[in-house]
Order: sequence, then C-alpha cells, then structure tokens
Amino acid sequence: MGVTKEITAPGDNKTYPKEGDRLTMHYTGTLQSNGEEFDSSHRKGRPFQFTIGIGQVIKGWDEGVMTMSLGEEAVLHITSDYGYGARGIGPIPPNADLDFNVKVLAINGVKAGSA
Repeated sequence: MGVTKEITAPGDNKTYPKEGDRLTMHYTGTLQSNGEEFDSSHRKGRPFQFTIGIGQVIKGWDEGVMTMSLGEEAVLHITSDYGYGARGIGPIPPNADLDFNVKVLAINGVKAGSA
C-alpha cells in the first residue's frame, strides 16, 4: 500500500523537491482498473503548479514526487489509501488505485535543463 515509482525518463539526479517547494508539472491520471483517463494537465493545456509536502495534493503525490529529480518523468502507482480512499471524487470511484504519468518541469521556478 502506498506509492511506487516507475521511472520512464531520468531527471538531473541532483535537484530534488523538498517540503514547501513550488513545483510545476505535467501529468495524466488514469484508473489502474481499466486505464481510463480521469484528468490531464496536457488536456487542460497548461502545467499544474502546487506546493509539495503540505497536503495540497493527494498523499501519493506528496510522497512520490518528493523522490523525483528535476526533469524526471515517471509513472506513480498509487493505492487508494494514498489517493482518494473510500470517498472517491468526481470520475474517480471509491477505493480506486491510480496511475499518474508525471514530469517535473520546474522546482521553485528553476526549469529542467537550466539548473
């Protein structure tokens, strides 16, 4: 239970987010049960920005993204207890395990490739 990470493209392997950092990321979220996409920053046409480690995002993101370096792309496999749990939300049913294809574009305004 929790979050596991499958790296699909390495980052710089030196710049990692820490609690309170402002991140800019692209993501696509799918249900593990059937692969159905429920949300995507790509579809919205803009990256997602948030502050890590303070509960602005689901626990699976707070923990999984902290292990990613600048520019890294990965799939975060998140069990329901680290996602939306028994309540679900919108198109995400209760107790759903989730997959997020994510990429760290910037940490505190420092973009990948410019660190």
